[in-house]
Amino acid sequence: MRTSVDLTRFNTLGLNATANHLVTVSTLVELDRALHETVLSEPVEVLGGGSNVVLQPLIEGTLLHVAIKGRELRADDGRVAVVCVGAGETWHDFVLWCHHRGLHGLANLALIPGSVGAAPIQNIGAYGIEVAQWIRAVHVTNRYSGERLQLSRDACEFGYRDSIFKHEAGAHWIVTAVEFALDREAVVQASYPSLRARLSDAPLSHDAVLAAVMAIRRERLPDPVVTPNVGSFFKNPLMSQDDADVLVQCQPGLPVFPASEGLVKVSAGWLIDRLGWRGVERNGVKVSDDHALVLIGCGATSAAPWLALADDIIKSVESAFGVVLELEPRLMGCTAGPAGS
Repeated sequence: MRTSVDLTRFNTLGLNATANHLVTVSTLVELDRALHETVLSEPVEVLGGGSNVVLQPLIEGTLLHVAIKGRELRADDGRVAVVCVGAGETWHDFVLWCHHRGLHGLANLALIPGSVGAAPIQNIGAYGIEVAQWIRAVHVTNRYSGERLQLSRDACEFGYRDSIFKHEAGAHWIVTAVEFALDREAVVQASYPSLRARLSDAPLSHDAVLAAVMAIRRERLPDPVVTPNVGSFFKNPLMSQDDADVLVQCQPGLPVFPASEGLVKVSAGWLIDRLGWRGVERNGVKVSDDHALVLIGCGATSAAPWLALADDIIKSVESAFGVVLELEPRLMGCTAGPAGS
């Protein structure tokens, strides 16, 4: 266990933050030991790749950095293969690993930064698919009791950028591994407008989709290794089809996409762009010139300017369109701590 740890290198925004205690766990045994030593005396937070969090200056208690690795083929009937992957594996590396073995379904999710363990928590999605449809089970450990379970896909209560892990009913679970059921004969998913346009009249294949997704993301989304960002800073708002129809009547051209449970989602980036936010920079944080849904760092080293700019955008969208945007990254920690700009 390390004390008073600088977390700058543990988050893709490069924010100055300090953890009272940091424990990196690479095995289930190490996780059990860490929980036994900390859970009775102080709060426990969990951090994966740090690509979807906004860190406040101080993380109290113990921060568990989950770095459990491993890829194991659990079952294979010749068409569908079940692969169990450690939560600490890098998501994009895992996508490529599956693709090159002919295990399909995840190509649309290529180049999403972060770890495998974060994928079910956020129910990551892109270019017309969500990861939930390929998840068979999520391996979890109770941060209070140490109990281990395998939660089925249904038990995870997946929704748009949502899961049981983001709510009180599942907040006690620490994701340690994820099982995917991947299909060698999976249908190529290329119906998302920007993806379809990129592919044009080219023959559809999983190779073509993977290449197109990676090309689009590299053109529109900055590399977090080079430019601090968490990808999309806001969720696309969900609403009924009737409410979306009314909004589109007032705002012709607003993109609307299918969602689940009778809802649709509208483009948050379009609404933000409509209000002239693209390219606006304040206190070291900027709305990307290439994608209005993305905020990028231009010198800010604390959470405050990121949250201030996001709050102004949220207020302006609500005032103009009556639509309330939600942050996509998770806010972690508290404001008491080292100062930053």
